Amino acid sequence: MSRRHWANLTTASALAIMLGCAGSLAQTSTSEAPATEAARSAEALPEATPSEPPVTAAAAPDHEIVTGTVSSSSRPRDPASVDATAPVEIGTEPVTLDIPAIEMPSADPALVPPVRSPEPVPAAAPPAPVQAMPTEAAPEKPMQASVTVAPAIQGPLRAVEPVVPAPDMPKVVVEVEPGLAFAADIAARAGEAVAVRRLGERERAEIVAAYQANQNKPFWIDAKGWTAAGKRIVAQLEHAADDGLRPTDYALPVFELSDRTKLAEADIRLSALAVLYARDARGGRLDPRKLSKLITPKLDVPSAGEVLATLAGAGDAGAALAAYNPPHEQYRRLKAKLAELREHLDDTPLVRIPAGPALKVGMRDERVPLVRARLGLGPSDDAVFDRSTALALADFQKKAGLPANGILSERTVAALGRPATAQGEEDVIAQMERWRWLPKDLGTDHIMVNVPEMRVRVIRSGKVVHEARAIIGKPESATPIFSNRMDHVIVNPSWYVPPSILKKEFLPGLAADPDYAARRGYVVTRTKGGGISVRQPPGERNALGWIKFMFPNEHAVYLHDTPNRRLFGADRRAFSHGCVRVDNPFALADQLLGPEWTSARLKSLIGKGERRINLPQPLAIHLVYNTMVVDADGKITRFDDVYGFHRLVRQALEQQG
Repeated sequence: MSRRHWANLTTASALAIMLGCAGSLAQTSTSEAPATEAARSAEALPEATPSEPPVTAAAAPDHEIVTGTVSSSSRPRDPASVDATAPVEIGTEPVTLDIPAIEMPSADPALVPPVRSPEPVPAAAPPAPVQAMPTEAAPEKPMQASVTVAPAIQGPLRAVEPVVPAPDMPKVVVEVEPGLAFAADIAARAGEAVAVRRLGERERAEIVAAYQANQNKPFWIDAKGWTAAGKRIVAQLEHAADDGLRPTDYALPVFELSDRTKLAEADIRLSALAVLYARDARGGRLDPRKLSKLITPKLDVPSAGEVLATLAGAGDAGAALAAYNPPHEQYRRLKAKLAELREHLDDTPLVRIPAGPALKVGMRDERVPLVRARLGLGPSDDAVFDRSTALALADFQKKAGLPANGILSERTVAALGRPATAQGEEDVIAQMERWRWLPKDLGTDHIMVNVPEMRVRVIRSGKVVHEARAIIGKPESATPIFSNRMDHVIVNPSWYVPPSILKKEFLPGLAADPDYAARRGYVVTRTKGGGISVRQPPGERNALGWIKFMFPNEHAVYLHDTPNRRLFGADRRAFSHGCVRVDNPFALADQLLGPEWTSARLKSLIGKGERRINLPQPLAIHLVYNTMVVDADGKITRFDDVYGFHRLVRQALEQQG
C-alpha cells in the first residue's frame, strides 16, 4: 500500500474514533471521571469555538442515537507529504454532523386544533459545547465538533379543543321534596310546641312520633302559610264555642310568613290543638269516674296518632275534626238551643244580693226585696220571706241545677248573681258534655233508660216502639250510668241478696233473730269461705217479680219486675237499691224476644221454675242521665237532678276553665 493511501485511512479512522467518543466523554466528565482526570483534560484541551449551534437538551436526549453523515470543513492534506509514523494532526476547524430531517406523516386536518400564537419565551443562554475527550496520545491541537439539530417547538402546552361539538345533555333538575325545608326546625321545636295544657305526655309523644314518621315534614303549612287543610282546621277551632267547648283552650299561634321557625312551630301547635279538640269532643275533657264511682261509661277517646292520620287523609280536615262531636239528634238539638240562648240578651235585672244567713219561709230579712226583684216578682214593702218568694226561688234553683228546696242558701245567692242566660248556657253545655260519654253508634235498635226521667224506651230505626215508667235507685243507692248489651231474660228468677244489702239489713236482722230470713222466705247458705249466701226463691213475693232482663256490668244491676207495682203511681220513683224496676215488664219482653215469645206465652211460664230465654240478637242498652231534653220544636223539658250528677259536671267544667 502506498504511503499516501495509508495516511488517508489513518486520518479517517482517527476522526471516527474521536467523534464516537465525544458524546460519552462529555457526559461522564462531570460525574464519573475523577477530579484529577477532569483537571488533566482541561489542560490538554483548550476552549474551542464552535461554528454551529450547540446541541440543546430538548433536541438530544441522553440515550437517543443520532444518525447522519460526518463531514470536515477542511480538506485533507496530501498523503504523500504525511509521515505515516508521525502522530496525526487534526485540524482546528469543527466537524459537522449533517442529520436529515425526520419525515412525519401528515396530520388529519379535522383533528388539528387551531394554533394560537405562542407566547414569547425568553432566550436561554446556550449550554456549554460538547467536548471530545482525548485519547492517551492526544494531538497537539484538538479538533472541535458540533451537532446540528432541528429547533424544538417553543411555548406552553395547550389543551386540545375538540372540533366536533359535544352533544346537548338534558338538564338535570334536583327537586327537594315538599316540606323538607322545615324538617330541621320541626325536629328542633317539636318538644316545646306540643306542650299544650290538658294534653297528656302520651299524646305529646305520639304527635312527635307522627312527625318523625313523616320525615319531620309539616302537615298544615307551606311557604305561603296555612294549607287548605290547615285553614279548615283553624276555622273549626275558632268555632269551638258552638259545640259547648271553650275557645281559649285552642288558642292559635301567631306567626310571620318570613319566619320559618315560627311556621314550623305553628304547624306542630295546630296538630296538638286539633288532637286536644278531638279528644274533648269525644268526652275527654272530664274523667266521669272521678266525679262518681257510679258513672262508668266506656269512653271512645281517640289517640293522637289516630286523629292526625284521620285529618291528614281527609278531603275536608275541618269536617273530619267536627265529626268527633256526638252525631246524635238530641245533641244537635241542644247545640241549636245553645245558639238560641246566646242570641237573646238576658233582660233580667242583675241585683247584688249581700251574703247572710239562710232564709226560709216566714223569716224576715232586709234582702227579701232584692231577692224578689231578681226573681222578677212584684215589689213588696214587707221584708218577710213568704211562700210566693220561696216557690219562685225553688223554680230558679231547679233551672240552676241546685236543690229545689226554696231556701236562700249561700250557693243560691251566688247563682242569683249571674245572668239567667249564662246559667242556661252552663246547663246546656253540661248536658251536651254527658252526651259525649255515650258511644258514637247507639245502635239502630237499642234500649234507653233515662234515670232522672225515670223512664224506659225501646227504639228501633230511630223510632220509639215502646216506653214505660221505671223505678230507679234511691239517692243513697243510686242507679249507675253506663252502656252495655242485653242478651237474655229469666222468667221466675231467684234473687241473690247483694253484699251491700246483706251487710246493711240481713246481718243485723240475723244477729237479732236467727229466724229472720226464714220467716221472710229467704234461704241462707253457708259458703266455703265461712260466709253466708242469702237467696230469695222464685215466687209472687220475689223482689225481682216474675221476670228480669240481664246485661253484664260491674255494678250487678239489671232491669226487672217488682211485686210493689203501686209504686209506679208516684211522681218521684227513687225507691230501689240500684236496679231499674220496669212497669209492665212482659210488654217489654214482647218487644225484645220477638214474635215467638208473646206476653201470653211468657206469663204461662209463671210458677213453673226458672227459665232462661236468649234474645234473638243482643241489644244495646244505655243508662243515661239527661236532666234536659229538647223536643223537635225546641222546647226544653227539665228533670230533677236526683243524684246531683248534673251539678257535678257543671262545677267540674267551671273549675277547669
